[in-house]
Amino acid sequence: MWLATVANRDWPSRPGLPAQQQRAELLGFLDTAVSRRLNAVVFQVRPTADALWPSPYEPWAECLTGVQGKDPGWDPLGTAVREAHRRGLELHAWFNPYRIANHTDPARLIPTHPARVHPEWVVPYGGKLYYNPGLPEVRRFVQDAMLDAVARYDIDAVHWDDYFYPYPVAGQVFDDDAAYERHGAGFPDRAAWRRNNIDRLVYETAVRVRRLKRRVRFGISPFGVWRNQATDPLGSATTAGVQTYDDLYADTRGWVRRGWLDYVVPQVYWNIGFAAADYAVLVPWWSEAVRGTGVNLYVGEALYKAGDPAQPAPWQDPAELSRHLSFDRDFPQVRGNVYFSAKEVVADRNGAMARVVADHYPYRVRPPR
Repeated sequence: MWLATVANRDWPSRPGLPAQQQRAELLGFLDTAVSRRLNAVVFQVRPTADALWPSPYEPWAECLTGVQGKDPGWDPLGTAVREAHRRGLELHAWFNPYRIANHTDPARLIPTHPARVHPEWVVPYGGKLYYNPGLPEVRRFVQDAMLDAVARYDIDAVHWDDYFYPYPVAGQVFDDDAAYERHGAGFPDRAAWRRNNIDRLVYETAVRVRRLKRRVRFGISPFGVWRNQATDPLGSATTAGVQTYDDLYADTRGWVRRGWLDYVVPQVYWNIGFAAADYAVLVPWWSEAVRGTGVNLYVGEALYKAGDPAQPAPWQDPAELSRHLSFDRDFPQVRGNVYFSAKEVVADRNGAMARVVADHYPYRVRPPR
């Protein structure tokens, strides 16, 4: 399961709790993972260019104390690694490379924040602040900040989610003109340059993780659609409104085919039969994408949709998620499933998670290596 900390999505339940209570809540999530017979927790440790460990690069995360840079009085990442391993769980450290803040006011960041020290690194877009992926010094910095955790903790994997260049916002432009002018020579267009920037981030991180600790894996959880077939014959038979290759400048299929990743967790957050992006279309497509690459495929599951009255009818059926896993059995490339997210694994609004456990997890298994 994913355990999200951005905006206190899953944990801590609110900022400013005493350290002892924060720790108790965290251990409660790990215990729930065990009771649901899961074997890995993907813990968000760098939600917004800040840290859930004492980082020399970035401030303590605001989600802990309510005050960015304030020491929470304990080490959440160190505790999570130790306590997960005690329970037989893998602990994957989940980082967001470029997001700085869910607002556009740099003055709300602490004065020592790297984004305040280097305002030229920052691009406001869509109501948020981002580091500019087109700057080589940014690419180096975010790698250094993430790899500090790899060097210092016995994590099992480095994990990224689906955010690279930001999702498009109608009527807004991501202003990287100056960076493109400085670094874009030799590319046919800005899109190709942007994709190269993300490719380099992925490739360089893969190389550095393996050099630092060979047994630590590197995995990415992209949006479920690389490209629609109407855009590219290699794409999926979908009509998704977002295509990672074109809109986020993330060549997710390319990274898999080149073997840069150890695993990929596409967020196939749709029901079987959903017209624009059918689960039963995308799982076979991703199975084919990983075939022969040595990259493990796990499928990201939208547990948060199960029992949500705002979702379509299939999500009201407690058996929908269980059907996903039954479907996956026909594809040997699928090595497991990851659930978004921890709060729903606990609450299990309509019993969908309990049904998955009853139907598919008769006992806990060792995480596949």
